[in-house]
Amino acid sequence: MAQRSQLYRSLLRRYDIRRTAALREAEQRRQAIYHRLPRVEEIDGQLRLLGISTAKAVLQHPEAADDTVAQLKQKQQALQEERTALLLANGISPGEEKPHFQCAQCEDTGFVRGEPCSCFTQALVEEAYAQSHLQGLLGGENFDRFSLAYYDDAPWPGERLTPRENMRRVLAACQTFVEQFGRREENLLLYGSPGLGKTFLCGAIARALLDQGHTVFYATAPALFVQLEKEQFHDGEEEEPEGFFEELLEVELLLIDDLGTEFFTSFTASRLFALLNTRLLAGRSTVLSTNLSLKDLAERYTDRVASRLMGNFTALKCYGEDVRLKLRFGQKD
Repeated sequence: MAQRSQLYRSLLRRYDIRRTAALREAEQRRQAIYHRLPRVEEIDGQLRLLGISTAKAVLQHPEAADDTVAQLKQKQQALQEERTALLLANGISPGEEKPHFQCAQCEDTGFVRGEPCSCFTQALVEEAYAQSHLQGLLGGENFDRFSLAYYDDAPWPGERLTPRENMRRVLAACQTFVEQFGRREENLLLYGSPGLGKTFLCGAIARALLDQGHTVFYATAPALFVQLEKEQFHDGEEEEPEGFFEELLEVELLLIDDLGTEFFTSFTASRLFALLNTRLLAGRSTVLSTNLSLKDLAERYTDRVASRLMGNFTALKCYGEDVRLKLRFGQKD
């Protein structure tokens, strides 16, 4: 995992290495042609000298600049035609010694007229995906595919809004979170019974921000705390995790799914508090999903963790009938 700026710098280094390699290989091909056809090297030397001598002539006799430039073009054309004929006669493509860039548009610089090339933008997104732990996990999760039709549009016991009206509000809050990401400090807590789309919405948030090139890290709570425990109590027999906790602190968006399903210990509570508190102080966003109620969360975790969750997270309650079952049997209201 890395911050967007770190990904950006890393990608720039890769582009620089790629461009340097293309230029080096082109020079090797050019030298091979020179070795085989010395006349081509002579022509290239003459072409370079023509440009220098013409520039001097124009400076010394500006009144004759047009004639001088016309003579230059005529000589250049004759030399270029001879060069091309020599190459073709020996079975060599005239463009053989030119650099073979992976992107012809930006010539492997990553930029076109000072703006990021489309290949650079795409590479940045792909790198963010690779580091998110979401590859292979994301299916069709995006906001456009989130259907409210599977949620009841009838009163729900103890709630002011119907499940459909409520999920419309939850969906809008998640979309606003993405739209204002980076401009407003916000954290989300999606909670409620299983099968109501919390994980789907987490995936939709992740996909939208990854497509913008932001750095995202996703993990289920059990997997996350197992990895943190391995780092904390590393016994030297396996490869040591390198700064996993620090990386969790630095990523732009941290998504922890199924909070409350992890094996709970005092270590879990302390790591969760440190993680949430440090990210809050740094102004970095976190999204949590849980099947626990707010009351259960407060009882399960320490007062310090509960305080951060209740005071610094926008709580989005999900309720209604299990949507996964409706999806399985193709039921809609």
